[in-house]
Amino acid sequence: MISRRKNRYPVSPALGQYLYRFDRLRNIPRIYEDLTRFAGSMPYEDPSGKETLWLTVFYDPEHMRELRPKLTKIYTELKVSGHDTHHEHLQVDRIDFGEFGNSRPFRIRITNLYNDNSDYFYVKHSDASRIYGLELEHILSPNRINYLINEETLIEEHIAGVPGDKFLKDYLNEPELNRVRIAKEFTKFNERCFIRLLGDMRSVNYIVEVTPDFEEVQYRVRPIDFDQQSYEGRGKTYLAYRFDSNRTVTRLAFEVLNRRSIQQYVAEEHAQMRQRAKVERTRLKALLGLMSREELAPREHVARLALDLSKYHHDDVYRDCKTMGELTATHVSHMLEI
Repeated sequence: MISRRKNRYPVSPALGQYLYRFDRLRNIPRIYEDLTRFAGSMPYEDPSGKETLWLTVFYDPEHMRELRPKLTKIYTELKVSGHDTHHEHLQVDRIDFGEFGNSRPFRIRITNLYNDNSDYFYVKHSDASRIYGLELEHILSPNRINYLINEETLIEEHIAGVPGDKFLKDYLNEPELNRVRIAKEFTKFNERCFIRLLGDMRSVNYIVEVTPDFEEVQYRVRPIDFDQQSYEGRGKTYLAYRFDSNRTVTRLAFEVLNRRSIQQYVAEEHAQMRQRAKVERTRLKALLGLMSREELAPREHVARLALDLSKYHHDDVYRDCKTMGELTATHVSHMLEI
């Protein structure tokens, strides 16, 4: 069972130094609490008119006048490191609030008045385990992650793609879908998440990038929720294929891929992650060293996961781990042989 309201862990001074070293710590407005003071809300409907879990929120005119320059400054800092000091062409078009999950995010829609192009970013409460998840994604995955932090305010760039639940519902049975390629990518995605212990990859917590190539369409599955990085105690929560919402793509993978193909794609992902870990050896060592010394989950979760991983791998190397960070570092090292 996933802990729907997991504990939020503060950013320690040591983690703060790491974030400063790698240019994640910025002097941006600390705005999360200001955003919570909205005067009203209404359900947000997607372009097809269907209600979502988001609420579009509204503010008193005076409060909105205070928020607007802060939000455009944050967007500029996120996109161009604050070099462009002129924000007059940027408009805060809409603010949505998500009551779901652990991070209770605000989604900010920014529109460029020169060309009517819109973009998004997210404002969340900072949480150490989520930050470790973002960093591990940046270091060990093929994806780059752009985020900023200042004390309790965490800013995340929007990750564009087809939401996983929508992809499985509307795209998976399309005749032109390359079923082998999506099965391959989901297999590799499952392996990436398991190696770095990113849990709760239900279909609502990842997106699918769809990229036309010169002959075929390419797919990439990317996580968009890092709340459950090294937190849950049950080992199966780190295996994406074990979630009911992923049952259709799991079934597809076993239909179109034989055991040797699955083993090949798993081996490919291990090799690619091993290479990334070598390239970013100093950064990864610093991150996992910090993570190993911090409390990121209840002790009973650590003990349970250590037992589950020991059973899964038939190896007692996990039993002496005292923190989730130690478990994560040991698991990455053991599975990637680094």
